[in-house]
Amino acid sequence: MRPAQADLAAALLTHAVRTGEFTLASGRTSTWYLDGRQLTFRGDAVELVGRAVLEALETIGAPTFDAVGGLAIGADPVTVAVAYASGTRGFAVRKEAKDHGTGGRIAGPLLPGDRVLVVEDTVTTGASLLQAVEAVRDFGAQVVAAACLLDRGGELAARLAADGVPYATVVTAADLGLVD
Repeated sequence: MRPAQADLAAALLTHAVRTGEFTLASGRTSTWYLDGRQLTFRGDAVELVGRAVLEALETIGAPTFDAVGGLAIGADPVTVAVAYASGTRGFAVRKEAKDHGTGGRIAGPLLPGDRVLVVEDTVTTGASLLQAVEAVRDFGAQVVAAACLLDRGGELAARLAADGVPYATVVTAADLGLVD
C-alpha cells in the first residue's frame, strides 16, 4: 500500500468503522459498517482523501480525466477531494432527474464529451457506482475509470472490467483487517 493509501486506511479505522449488526445497501448483513462520511466530510481529511484516490489510480495507469463525480451523497465529498487534488471539475449524479430548473440527473460543470472518473466512498456490489456510470454515459461523457475508497465486496472489479472501465480501490476490507 502506498503512503496516502496507508494513511487513509488508518483514518478510516479511527473515524469511520463501526461494529455491531448492520444491513448494507446491498441487503447483506455485516458485523461492521464503514460510514465513510464520518471521514470524508472532515475538513482535515480532504487532502488525504484526494491524494489516496490519485495514488490508487496510479495502479491502473493513472488515467487522465476532465471531471470527477459520482452518485449523491456518498460520493460528493470524495468528488470534492479528488477535484481539489487533481485540479479538475467535480459534479454530482442525482438519484432521480430533477423536474425543475435545468433538470436532469447531473449537477455541476460536467460537459458532453468529458473524460470522467466516477467515484464512490464504499462499495459492496457497486450498484450506486454503476448507476453513476450509466448516468454519465447517458449524459454523453466518457467514463475512463472508476475508483472507491473502500471495496468491501470484491465483486465490482469484474463487472467494470467486463464493461471496459478500469477500476481502482484505495483499500479493501482485508487491508483494514475486517471480514464478515
